[in-house]
Parts: sequence; C-alpha cells; structure tokens
Amino acid sequence: MKQIWNLPRVDQLPVSDIEEKRPVLLVTSALAWNAVQENLRGLNIVEKIEVTESTTEYWDNLQSNIVNLKSEILYAVGGGLVADASKYIASKLNLPLAVVPTALSVDAFITAASGIRKDGCVYYIQTKVPETLILDLGTISKAPASIRAAGITDVMSIATGAWDWKFAHEQNKNLQGMEFIPWVYDNAQSIFSGVLDCAEAAGRGDRDGLKTLYDCLAMEVQLCNQIGHSRPEEGSEHYFGYAVENEMGHGLPHGDLVGPAILLIAELQGQDTTKLKKALKACHLPLNNIPQSMIDHTLKILPAYCERHHLSFGIAHTL
Repeated sequence: MKQIWNLPRVDQLPVSDIEEKRPVLLVTSALAWNAVQENLRGLNIVEKIEVTESTTEYWDNLQSNIVNLKSEILYAVGGGLVADASKYIASKLNLPLAVVPTALSVDAFITAASGIRKDGCVYYIQTKVPETLILDLGTISKAPASIRAAGITDVMSIATGAWDWKFAHEQNKNLQGMEFIPWVYDNAQSIFSGVLDCAEAAGRGDRDGLKTLYDCLAMEVQLCNQIGHSRPEEGSEHYFGYAVENEMGHGLPHGDLVGPAILLIAELQGQDTTKLKKALKACHLPLNNIPQSMIDHTLKILPAYCERHHLSFGIAHTL
C-alpha cells in the first residue's frame, strides 16, 4: 500500500519557552548548540550527540555509543544535517522527535527521508517525519545571513526541477509512478511564485518573511508527499550540486551548491534568470564559491554521473 506522509505539527514559540520534563537525547552541532544553549534551559538533557557526517555507518556508530538509554524523546537542534541524523536515530530507537531549526537552511526538517552520502552521490532513505517542529522565528532571524533563509533553494529548485519533469515527459522518459501531472506542475509554480515574493523579507530576517518561507517549504514538501516523489522540485540543479560536491569534497553548505546550480541549469534550459538571481542574492546565498574551472569540469562529467547514479531524466543527461 502506498503511503502518503504528513508534515510535523508546528509549535510557534520562543525556544526559551520550551519545558520538556521527559529525559531528552539531544542531537545537535557545535555551532548551533553554542548559538542557542543559553535559551534552551528547559530541556531535561540526559545525553548529547554532536553530528558532523551524513552516512548511515557514522549514525549507527553514534547510536551504538549512546550511554544513557533512558531517553524518552529526541530533540534535534540545528540545521539539515542534524535533522537528517535525528530522523534516522529516532526511527532506530523508536523515539518521538522534536526538531528545533536554528535556520531555515533546507526542507529536511519536515520530510520523511534522510539524505545520506554514498558512492559519491546523495541518496534519500525513508526514516520518519518529526512529530513536532518548534518554529522560533526570533532565533532563526539571528542566524548567519548566508544560512538564515538558504532553504529558499529547495523551493526555487522548482524552476529547474519542474522544467526537467516536463522535459522528461516530452521525451517520454519519466519513470512509471513519476508521470507528468499538469495540475501538480501548476501548483508547484504557484509555490515558486510565493517564495520569490518573500525572498527579500526572509533574507533580511523579517519574521513574516521567514514564516512565508516556511509556508512555501511546507507546501513544496507536502505537494511531493501527495504524489510520492520529488520531480516537481528536484532535477538537474540538485544533480549538479551532488556531482560538484563529490568533485570538490564536502565543506560547502547545501545552499552554496544548489543556489548557483539553479542559475546555471536555468540558463542551460533557456530560462531568464533575472528573478532567480535577485531572490538568491536577497537571501544572501553565496553564488561564487564554486570555481569556474570546477563548474566546467562538473558539466563535462555530469551526463555520465547522472547515468551512473540512475538519476531521473533531465537536461543534465543531454549536455
């Protein structure tokens, strides 16, 4: 039976108002925890794990080294890597999960899958949806500008991902179960329009702008949940990001890779990139952290990379 995933319940409140009496297993990153720990005194933390890698082997090792097995809930405090690791560990330990994003850097806080690095690519494995997302727009507004609203790339990728989906339909190359659906395509375009409208406000840390960005992320995720795949928002721009990260080595945040890739792929698709570039700059996404020589090299190897990793058909396959 096909499963349609839900979104987490969202509690909008300051992190300082969190009062958790149950024993907490905390999963976080050093930077995120240092930024918010003074305001998170309401957590009854019995064990803390810091995450730095995104492989199942690494996460299994973290889980096996847990000393205190009395935790009754897992709290994830940080960004996308923390969220992905927490969904994996919580599903393995059968614990409820509360996610506290310190920036709106990705859509991973609200999806049912965790992204892992394997064999030079990013794959998504089913884990779980967090039961609760605690959305503190005040904390998020104080995040570093380059990651505060970087999750806009996971909505703006609709521009290139949905183009790829339609292109694959025209080439009769969409896989079974991923057939092109016009009304879904149109809904994705509406969400994309919404995120362009809020980019400037979200980028400057305006709370209403950040809430609208979250709304667009939620709508994008649930639209993909309804159809059972991510073709409307994931295409050649993500493929380029995966490939260039593999060539350069890990280090750049997700938005630093996908943001420039959206512009690059949109140009190859023949799209006007003026509005795309304006929105990315408004959200302070670095657009020049990938050297031109690496861009040229990655484009050259991208078709073979897509074939090797069995990525869904898009313009990247035809370069």
